[in-house]
Amino acid sequence: MMYHSLTPSPQYVALRKTLAGQRATLRTRSELVNQRRTSHAAAQTALAGAISADAGARTRYALAREALTSARNRLTVVSQQRPRNGAAVTAAQNRVTATAKSAAIRRGQAGEAAAALRTAQATARSATTGLDRATAAWQATSETVRKNQQKLISLDKSAEFAGQAAALSRDVVTEVRAGFTMADTASVNGVTVHKSVSFAFRRMLADAKADGVVLSGGGFRSKKRQIELRKINGCPDVWTAPASSCRVPTAIPGRSLHELGLAVDVTAGGKSLTANSAGFRWMSMYAKKYGFVNLPSEPWHWSITGG
Repeated sequence: MMYHSLTPSPQYVALRKTLAGQRATLRTRSELVNQRRTSHAAAQTALAGAISADAGARTRYALAREALTSARNRLTVVSQQRPRNGAAVTAAQNRVTATAKSAAIRRGQAGEAAAALRTAQATARSATTGLDRATAAWQATSETVRKNQQKLISLDKSAEFAGQAAALSRDVVTEVRAGFTMADTASVNGVTVHKSVSFAFRRMLADAKADGVVLSGGGFRSKKRQIELRKINGCPDVWTAPASSCRVPTAIPGRSLHELGLAVDVTAGGKSLTANSAGFRWMSMYAKKYGFVNLPSEPWHWSITGG
């Protein structure tokens, strides 16, 4: 069960890889949306300026045409006056020439402003289209990511398998105790544990190391060593006194999970775990994932049952 809880299915692995690519695409499209928003805002600002410039140019051209019409009317009037005033006619003609020139300039400026407005309008339409498309692409990818995240959650059976493994832990102890031999153990980074927990223990050490916590410890010990520890730890009676009666709580020989390789006195950086150590904090957060439970009275002691 622990193997399955720590080993995702091929479908889970494939979907996780796909989802990673989709998340990268989503980030790219999010950046593009931001770029398009910037471009759209700039295009709208430019369009507003072009509209204002076009309106101003049209107004100035209209005023120039009115001035030219007035000058031409004035020339007509002074040309028809009798006696004819040559100076007045010349002045009126000069005025017509000047206003005609001004009107021509204003006409050119109005044409340029109109062309600039058409360009600004085209740019604004393009920016709006670009923003709409970028937003639609981001929304589509976001929805795909959301759905695949839900699928990934449904495919993750690790908690279910871990729960099943925890429920079976006491049965495992009973079955192992009935026929245990040293052939049932394996060495994991120098720590001897039962083969049934070796895979999970190896993964736990590797994952802890990846987080900067170097774990090790003492796993299997023989009944002989358990007897020695009972004596060293001052238990009133080696075979009958409860573990709590010893200076350091020590199980009665034949009852310790260490004798089956199903418990480990964990160390971090070569030192036994304490309640305030980084190793204990890491184990408290993650050990259950690997099937190890702490004995509350001993921060260093972790086993498959917590006993």
